[in-house]
Parts: sequence; C-alpha cells; structure tokens
Amino acid sequence: MKIGFIGAGKVGFSLGKYFAEKGVNLSGYYSRDPASSKAAAEFTSSAWYSEVSELISDSDTIFLTVPDAEIFRVYSEIKTMDIAGRQLCHCSGAMTAADAFPDISAYSAQGFSIHPLFPVSSRYEAYKQLGDAFFCIEGDDAGAVTWTEFFTALGNRTRIISPKNKKQYHAACAVSSNLVCGLISMSVSLLQNCGFSDGEALCALKPLAESNIGNIFSQGLPDALTGAVERCDVKTVEEHIRCFDSEDDRQIYKSLSLKLTRLAEIRHPEIDYSEMYRILR
Repeated sequence: MKIGFIGAGKVGFSLGKYFAEKGVNLSGYYSRDPASSKAAAEFTSSAWYSEVSELISDSDTIFLTVPDAEIFRVYSEIKTMDIAGRQLCHCSGAMTAADAFPDISAYSAQGFSIHPLFPVSSRYEAYKQLGDAFFCIEGDDAGAVTWTEFFTALGNRTRIISPKNKKQYHAACAVSSNLVCGLISMSVSLLQNCGFSDGEALCALKPLAESNIGNIFSQGLPDALTGAVERCDVKTVEEHIRCFDSEDDRQIYKSLSLKLTRLAEIRHPEIDYSEMYRILR
C-alpha cells in the first residue's frame, strides 16, 4: 500500500513521518501551499505534487489531512479524479466516513475515519509519540478490520467504532483533552489572585497535575481520588465555592465535584455523603 496526503499541516506531517519511520510506503504530499507540501515531502523522504490528480494516481490510499470544515469540500473536488479502487481516509474525530464521503461507493472507492487519540501539537516532534497513540477506526466493515491489522502491526492499539457512536466518542476525547485546558485555566486564575504570575502558576501546578493524571491511569478510578470531596470535608468545599468570582466557574466546580462525590461513594460506601450532595446541588 502506498499512502499519499492531501494537506500538509501538523497531522499530515506527523502521520507521514510516523508511517515512514515504520517502513510504510509513501507517495507524498499535495497542498494548496506548495511550500508546505515540499517541506512535508522533505521531512518524510517522499515526493511533493503540484497537481492533486497526480498524487491520487500514484497512491493506493489518500489521507485528507485538512481541517474538518474542508474535508467534504476536498472530497467533492477529487471524487471524479479516478479514485476507483482507492481508499480515502480522514482524521476527524467528530465526522463519520459517511459524513465526509457520502457517495463514495458510487465511485468504486472506500472511505474511512481514522482518528488518533493524541494531541498533535507539533509538525516536527509529535510523530515521536504516535507509537503510544490509540487509533479509532470507522467505515466499511471489512476495510476497518484491515486498518486494525495495519495499525496493530505498527504497534498501536485500536478500536473499531460504530458511526452512531462517533459524536459521543469525540465528546469523550474533548473532555479528556480540551476541557482539561479549561480546568487548568481556572486553577491559574485562582493562583494569580494569590500573587502568582502566569508562568509561576503553571510551574507550580505541573507536578500536581501530572502526578494526578499518572495516578488515574495507573490506579484507575475511583482509587486515584483524593482531596476534600473524597474525605467529605463539606466546610472546605463550601469555602472553595466562595473563591470563584463568576457563577460559571462556581457551577463548573460544583458539577465536577458531584461527579467526584459519586466516585467517592464507590470508594467509601461507609461514608454518608448526603451533606456534600446538598451543598453541591
């Protein structure tokens, strides 16, 4: 299988380099910005294309590594360029294969959603950690099994998911990645009120956050739980709530603390959390 990329941003760079390092054949890159496709081709020791039709002709599989809002537009432009017998893949966590490629079977091709559960934040560095990424695959059933075998051979863990679960799956990813940024922002704001600079706050929070995340994934839930909610320290939680200046932040704290209370009950069935529930509700 020879893989080509339409789009030469962070995801295209990273997947291409990861594949190349694993010995997968690459055709190369096409981008509306020739400088990006040249840079990606150089980075992955592949070719760059000035015409998208030539990339398609030279590839068995084409990854559309463009922004989510552009995936369907790009597909609409290339679907008449002899894609028969080829596979088209996008890397959106939110879109299904049918969302992106609704009539692909009419062109004798197959479409897939292949989403790495990984924050691709750098063109030149993120590929080094993709070996640890979990890939979720959705699309044609038989082809999805083949992609599972492909990534398993590279050393990745995978899961085939149903199209009907794609939105819920993506929401789960957002909670564990993007929303964490919002929580850290809340912590930074509180520490700034205590006299910390932005940099000092992040430096102070880093070992706390990293240790807690490590405990969650090594010990599991609810055993990693610590803090005032777990020990049913109602007075401290009430004081926390009064620390927030905005009602939005208070509601975030209370809603998440309700989640923690339910976990705490599982861990400590002997403790009565009724008063904790009362102040959080």
